[in-house]
Amino acid sequence: MTSETPDDAVRPKDFEEALASLETIVKELEQGELSLESSLQRYEQGVRLARFCASKLEEAEKRIEILQVNEKGEPKRDATGALRKAPIDLGENE
Repeated sequence: MTSETPDDAVRPKDFEEALASLETIVKELEQGELSLESSLQRYEQGVRLARFCASKLEEAEKRIEILQVNEKGEPKRDATGALRKAPIDLGENE
């Protein structure tokens, strides 16, 4: 016996799994062969997956921002004084 709920069935392990599930849902909805109730359920699952993906992307962006500041917490700049955007400097030469 499993204790899995409908929400557990769409709870992804990671961003990639969520994105793949979201792509599947979009294809199902685009085919237009689901009943109204099934379409609504899949749409709700898709919205939850999209929010999960957005949250993971926001977390990644924050992590990158942390990596792009110097030891004083200031944004790293290149030799011209412009903000350094990429690639991420791991600080090995500083």
